[in-house]
Amino acid sequence: MRTTWNGSISFGLVNIPIGLAPATKPAARQSDVSFRLLHRECKTPIKQKRWCPVHDREVGPDEIVKGWEVSKGEFVVVEEADLEALERDSTSRAIDITGFIPEDAVDPVYFDRTYFLVPAAAIATRRPYVLLQHAMHETGMAALGRFVLAGKEKLCLIRARGDGLALETMYLAEDVYSQAEIDEAVAEAEVKDAEVTLARQIIDSMVTEFRPAEQLTSDYRDELRALLEAKLEGQEPVRPSEPVEELPTIDLMEALRRSVEEAQKRRDPASRAKAGKPATARRRTAKAKPA
Repeated sequence: MRTTWNGSISFGLVNIPIGLAPATKPAARQSDVSFRLLHRECKTPIKQKRWCPVHDREVGPDEIVKGWEVSKGEFVVVEEADLEALERDSTSRAIDITGFIPEDAVDPVYFDRTYFLVPAAAIATRRPYVLLQHAMHETGMAALGRFVLAGKEKLCLIRARGDGLALETMYLAEDVYSQAEIDEAVAEAEVKDAEVTLARQIIDSMVTEFRPAEQLTSDYRDELRALLEAKLEGQEPVRPSEPVEELPTIDLMEALRRSVEEAQKRRDPASRAKAGKPATARRRTAKAKPA
């Protein structure tokens, strides 16, 4: 597995050689198809110019500086040297574990990007990696840590994943919005026990196994690929029909009851077979039945 960063985990007095390998593809945060902006008339890619409206001319790279806008139209200039002085030593190759916490104590909202932690190539140096993985798996603990990646300090959570270890880079606490407003709004709404019972019945009837290859797919990506293939072959792409929006059901209890009935029909094989049998077949069966 190709790694993009190599170093070690600092675990007490033990150093565990590892490498970081991205767990997701580069296009995971966007469509796998990228577009360029073209001039409609000649289909030539357009160029973006850096233009100064005061001097009414294009500005070169050596004339550009970064600025922090204090108020509208007022900026504090920040030089590259100022930013470089704040960057951490990128030669540091250690992930320092600062503590262990229960794995389920961390809300996934704090996770940014996932990496696989790849053990060292030499078999003799893999023992501490396996030791940490076993200990974390058996205790249900995850490791909080920090390290430097491309000159930037990163906070992370290391967790057991299968027989290996995975690392999640994390957002700062101040970068995650509070949901206090939502909690307050929800606290004002009350539900009845009967409604909760029906809702649980719906959930129980829809319990399934997690199959990423089947469930985590994108209709948009498939339709986009089909559209591009059709255009490439000179065909007029078939546009998907607009979905028919159903009117919302006002009565919550009635909506829950109907949902339970539909879920039970989907789950009961006998009901599905009966529903799928043609009306003529059912009539023949009724005639053949002795009086």
